[in-house]
Amino acid sequence: MSARRSYLDHNATAPIRPEVAEAMARALALPGNASSVHGEGRAARAAVERAREEVAALVGAEAKNVIFTSGGTEAANAVLTPSLRRVGDCEGPSLLLMGATEHACVLQGHRFPSDRAEPIPVDRDGIVDCGWLAERLERAGDLGALVSIQAANNESGVVQPVAEAAALAHGRGGLLHSDAVQAAGKIPCDVRALGADILTLSAHKLGGPKGVGAVVLASDRIEIADRLIRGGAQERGYRAGTENVAGIVGFGVAAELAKEDLAGGASAARRLRDSAEARLRQAAPEVVVFGAGAERLPNTLAFAIPGVRAETALIRFDLEGVAVSSGSACSSGKVKRSHVLAAMRVEPALADCAIRVSFGWNSTDADVDRFIATCEKLVATLYERRATAA
Repeated sequence: MSARRSYLDHNATAPIRPEVAEAMARALALPGNASSVHGEGRAARAAVERAREEVAALVGAEAKNVIFTSGGTEAANAVLTPSLRRVGDCEGPSLLLMGATEHACVLQGHRFPSDRAEPIPVDRDGIVDCGWLAERLERAGDLGALVSIQAANNESGVVQPVAEAAALAHGRGGLLHSDAVQAAGKIPCDVRALGADILTLSAHKLGGPKGVGAVVLASDRIEIADRLIRGGAQERGYRAGTENVAGIVGFGVAAELAKEDLAGGASAARRLRDSAEARLRQAAPEVVVFGAGAERLPNTLAFAIPGVRAETALIRFDLEGVAVSSGSACSSGKVKRSHVLAAMRVEPALADCAIRVSFGWNSTDADVDRFIATCEKLVATLYERRATAA
């Protein structure tokens, strides 16, 4: 990116860290297939296993329980299946209960029949209703349920009560999956502390490469009987296909750096986010901050200025050299109304004005200054338009 631009869309994808790019360049020079037994193959295998350990360490898991995929979407598709079960069980869950604000890879990527998948409602701050979940699990009885709750929402940044939901699911003999794609590397995401049976991750959200993700099992007592990608025996037979050695190496380095800088990175992002939010409220007194009453990721600010539509705002931000988003970046670049805000019962007219700002490892005070300067111009234009209309 040009030095004159401010990239504030880390929740869509974080710029790759220089250390990651350097490690990947070295890995690209490895000629061997990680499944080959010769020296070149063993070198590639060693690089993959090193990365597996680094990714496992980020989320408090054992390396043997990390399965590499092509990204968070594939990871979610792989695990959200009735064949996910505890080793020794004859059957897996018959029902999927998933937060209404989950990412599309959960809401649309699961492998349950449509009549056996239900959304868990959220409150106006976007937090899942654990009372509803408890009652629904009670009604499910012996059917068995898989509960899927994001560790943190990609649009609002709202942190979910995963441990509470996991306790409810386990109390009825069910399982819990948590999409930790947006949270890992920004807040602690220890798989055991969360009580999750399975996490899914993606490298590019924490300064790693695009196109690499992982399934993380809490223990080797969890298995997926119906594998999504079949063929060879790579990744313990869970994910066939030659490993993307360079991408996996990049994921490992990014995970290691994120773990080392977890506290410092969160503190720096929170300072920038809080500064931006405070100055935004001064520049635009009418602003609505989504999820303001809940715990949020330290780097995320989702807001709307009534009367300033997202399409208009995004163009103005881009022209002013500021990259922000209208929400999730998984809609082919289109600006459309957010299902997250709809679930939070945000009025459609206000939802049409929603903007997401997300800071990261290379964000600075100058980025906040440029963002606020653009907001001031947007508000001035809004007031001019109102004055003309009057």
